[in-house]
Amino acid sequence: MNRLFVAYKPSWIGSNLFLSKLKRKYGVKKAGFSGTLDPFAKGVLIIGMGSYTKLFRFLDKTPKTYRATLWLGAKSDSLDVEMVEEVEMLKPLDEQKVLDAIKSLEGELEYEPPIFSAKRIDGQRAYDLARAGKEVKLNKINSTIYEAKLINYSHPFITFEATVSEGTYIRSLGRIIAHRLGVEHGSLSMLERLNEGQFFYENEKPLDIKKSLNIEQNFYHGDADNLKYGRVLAIEDLEIQKEGTYWLDNGSSIAIIKIEDNAVKYELGRVEIC
Repeated sequence: MNRLFVAYKPSWIGSNLFLSKLKRKYGVKKAGFSGTLDPFAKGVLIIGMGSYTKLFRFLDKTPKTYRATLWLGAKSDSLDVEMVEEVEMLKPLDEQKVLDAIKSLEGELEYEPPIFSAKRIDGQRAYDLARAGKEVKLNKINSTIYEAKLINYSHPFITFEATVSEGTYIRSLGRIIAHRLGVEHGSLSMLERLNEGQFFYENEKPLDIKKSLNIEQNFYHGDADNLKYGRVLAIEDLEIQKEGTYWLDNGSSIAIIKIEDNAVKYELGRVEIC
């Protein structure tokens, strides 16, 4: 069964275990997801079943929006409530100062990712090294913060939303907010992904593949059987001939092609539309 939809992962379940539950629910063997959520996090998870698992890299899934609650004074190596060691009691802050700290995130941001992350160091995941008590040193990364806004401040908890580029670590944003407020430690007590690009949770409603892609549609004017059977396509038979990646409509299926060096190659052959 080919199916693309948005699921809502609850807190305190791993993304892979949640996917296993969905596979049993829909009676399928082949399924995958895009954009892992930490076990303590909840929210939008894009699910592909059948051959739709091949389409994740072509989906219109950025920017992403998250809602998070930062617990000021909570010390945690994982930067969330999974590993809170101690909590410092702090005096309330001026709300305008909190708002300014959040808004200061907007734009291009260079920062350190959490040591408890899936980044690899010499072939090993950073979180595996951190759990083993080994020193973890990660290079700084860059993210774009398109919008950051204060939702609520109820001391010592700050709830904020951030619309960000792919690969942004919201736990690190929480740490940055704490530091800009002059607070040494801060950890997330809640994290929710509200959307990934155009994808919002709508009760697992099947999505239209043709409206979900982030690449331009092209049109093939040659022999329809060439496209149907995955034969070589001549660039002169395409309506758009400039370099790039495109999708082609074959009625009951689509194909994804790439034009490069004046030649056409398939990125994905025939993908049936259900």
